[in-house]
Amino acid sequence: MTREQYISVVESTQRELRRFLVALCCGDSQLADDIAQETLIKAFIARDSLADTSKARSWIFSIAHNTFISQKRAIKPTTDVEEAYSLTSPEAGDDAFKYQALYAALDKLPPKERTSTLLFYLEGYTIKEIAAIVGTSDDAVRQHLARARQHLRAILSPSIA
Repeated sequence: MTREQYISVVESTQRELRRFLVALCCGDSQLADDIAQETLIKAFIARDSLADTSKARSWIFSIAHNTFISQKRAIKPTTDVEEAYSLTSPEAGDDAFKYQALYAALDKLPPKERTSTLLFYLEGYTIKEIAAIVGTSDDAVRQHLARARQHLRAILSPSIA
């Protein structure tokens, strides 16, 4: 992939990539920006290894997913999700917490289920494309999506007691 092709792919993909990473990071936009920057650096360095430029978008999302997983392994949680509900930010308005319940629910999903769900519902990838991005089978992706729907339904539905 030439430098010009790389720039074109980044320009056409950067909004979707950031949206995916913010959701994957459960609303932590600073972490998402860090991962996006690291992803694009890795992709630029390895751009010559991509033979089929028509798959560049999926290739960058795959690098982003792998970078997220690496970051997740390195980061130790410092705040409980329940504690995050009580946090306020002087810089952010009420809109910053618009998706707080969804992000909290996504944070409770295992990484594979979260990634498959976000790629399928947020980014519109097919099951086959998701399987290529996360390096698993089509059936595994279907299973991740089914389990994620069950988990999200249980987490987001008010409990009847």
